[in-house]
Amino acid sequence: MHNVTFIARKEISHILRDPRSLIIAILMPIMMTFLYGYAINLDIKNIKLSILDFDRTPESRELASRFYNSGYFIPPQDEADITDPERILKTGAASAVLIIKPGFSEAVAKLAGYELGMLVDGSDANTAAACASYSNIVLLNFIEDRFPPNMEIPGVRLATRILYNSDLKSSHFFVPGLIAMILMMISALLTSVTIAREKETGTMEQLLTTPVTSRQVIMGKVLPYIGLALVDAVLIIAFALVVFGVPFVGSAALLLFFGLIYIVAALSLGILISTLVATQQLAMMLAQLITVLPSVMLSGYIFEIKNMPQAMQYLTYIIPARYFILIIRGVMLKGSDLTVLWVEGIFLVALSAILLFAASKNFKLKIG
Repeated sequence: MHNVTFIARKEISHILRDPRSLIIAILMPIMMTFLYGYAINLDIKNIKLSILDFDRTPESRELASRFYNSGYFIPPQDEADITDPERILKTGAASAVLIIKPGFSEAVAKLAGYELGMLVDGSDANTAAACASYSNIVLLNFIEDRFPPNMEIPGVRLATRILYNSDLKSSHFFVPGLIAMILMMISALLTSVTIAREKETGTMEQLLTTPVTSRQVIMGKVLPYIGLALVDAVLIIAFALVVFGVPFVGSAALLLFFGLIYIVAALSLGILISTLVATQQLAMMLAQLITVLPSVMLSGYIFEIKNMPQAMQYLTYIIPARYFILIIRGVMLKGSDLTVLWVEGIFLVALSAILLFAASKNFKLKIG
């Protein structure tokens, strides 16, 4: 253990004496969270909605006002034709038409059955889906605000119920996954240059003369970066909570536990890369290539795994980010516990062990 401590202290000295490492470790994750958190935004807003109000009552006008003040819809420049409301959709001047038939106010007052009509342009599937979802939210809020809580309303009703992200903010979905992406990239990037730096500066020979084993060298080099990566994780999670308002309803201890395992996997991957190349520049390029593309494309972060070809679905099983994204989203957004996430946890532990063993074995072969 003394030898491991010695290697760790040496690595800490390298970190403190290298401003570039500190910039990468501290500032880069925050900048990436800030930039990508705003850049990756699939929220569909300012949907052009035309409203045909045949009821012409204070209640119908209030409902129309709710739609336009929701932040999701805006009125189009041209009004829909009463005789042919579908025409405004054909021209592309509006994405949807809400039709408030006569009897709306009476149905609200008497709790009678009533059905609103809406025509939606389905040529853009994302906008159409968003339009339907947002309309349900606006109408549900309108109804709930007019009646006492927990009151059964047999009149205008909606069956839609949105869990975990009732405002449909894409940042709540993407930012937790972004945290997983950043941790993988930064952790692998930091350790990928460690052994390459020893080779490039000629200090590998000095390291080989010390009475330490390959496993002790690996442990000594990984330990400081585990602490640094954990600091990164806390910083970017806090940044996500404060800046983007991402909820955190689960166990912080559970997320920290899985985060530590995930960081070990990422750091081990970086060490493995470092043993394969001779220069720091090549190590950094290879680390970015191996971590960024697979983690983004094959982890389910953006693209659904079930929609991928079968061969690609099998390939995703070796991507650590696949499991940590499910874990971090489950813990932060849903409050999932170990009884729900144990399968992902087992896969993550297995991959971490395999990568750590491979890094240690390959390093042993290289120095032998």
